[in-house]
Amino acid sequence: MTVLRPHAEDQYAEELALLAKDDDRPRPPGWKLSPWAVTTYIMGDGDRITPKYVGARRIVEVAVATLATDRALLLLGVPGTAKTWLSEHLAAAVSGDSTLLVQGTAGTAEEAVRYGWNYARLLAEGPSFEALTPSPVMRAMAEGRVARVEELTRMPSDVQDALITVLSEKTLPIPELNREVQAERGFNVIATANDRDRGVNELSSALRRRFNTVVLPVPATAEEEVDIVSRRVAELGRSLQLPETATGLEEIRRVVTVFRELRAGVTEDGRTKVKSPSGTLSSAEAISVLTNGIALAAHFGDGVLRSSDVAAGIVGAVVQEPVSDRLVWREYLETVVRERSDWRDFYRACREVS
Repeated sequence: MTVLRPHAEDQYAEELALLAKDDDRPRPPGWKLSPWAVTTYIMGDGDRITPKYVGARRIVEVAVATLATDRALLLLGVPGTAKTWLSEHLAAAVSGDSTLLVQGTAGTAEEAVRYGWNYARLLAEGPSFEALTPSPVMRAMAEGRVARVEELTRMPSDVQDALITVLSEKTLPIPELNREVQAERGFNVIATANDRDRGVNELSSALRRRFNTVVLPVPATAEEEVDIVSRRVAELGRSLQLPETATGLEEIRRVVTVFRELRAGVTEDGRTKVKSPSGTLSSAEAISVLTNGIALAAHFGDGVLRSSDVAAGIVGAVVQEPVSDRLVWREYLETVVRERSDWRDFYRACREVS
């Protein structure tokens, strides 16, 4: 493929076709796969199906079971817990289309959830269904597919509430035409929200009741997070067609360890308390740091990922606030990293860029 980032249904088309071929279990109306096959696609089967999400299988089973009912799904968690990644793959497996997406921002208008107008046609022909511009949610309703709403709590409250009728009545009224669009079987909504956005645009109790909430946790252990980061770094390297680089597991472990310790406010052995910076230091940021390091090693180094290749990325991820975060980082560097005898090269590299 020549596109930089293929949609999930395109990138994993062979796996989806393989599952559909062998899937003889009951499928909800409008679904491309059975709930069991959707879960297998997400979690992998240890053989032909690669895992898309590394975590508790029960979390995915609850999410898939929710989509098989008339309840919408809200994936909630701190940044970097794969909410967007999981929502994309769920939509791809359930309805074969992950592109019906509303990106929530402070400037998202109600038309992004309901519908807009082609004003040239509206002025020329007057109000008609043909002059209407459907939103991704409206298209999902008409086609019986899954719509995705990213960063729900970033959207203004009045735009959020436009979803209430859609989720409760499965109907989208069009008062200008005295008609409505009713949802076909297979329609549902997957929304994501960030734990750290509490207080930005809180969900109303009426809207929250329309969702089943599934909380995505941060990786429970360092080994689990190293596995997640290693997989995604390898996938991104192939997607970006970066030159082959000897990616040492040691450097991945170091980056993950640094992020976990600063995130938790204590070292892995529990002996030393450290201050936490203002950033989230999620797995997604660790992946970004390592991918950038691979590019440095491939294009400006000797083709082996080393401490000097990841040091600048780590400093950039940790130091979000120029004053307070820099103090946190220097203290961690001198009191924790410096004392680890097998981290001498890492300490020197970080000191040079700090």
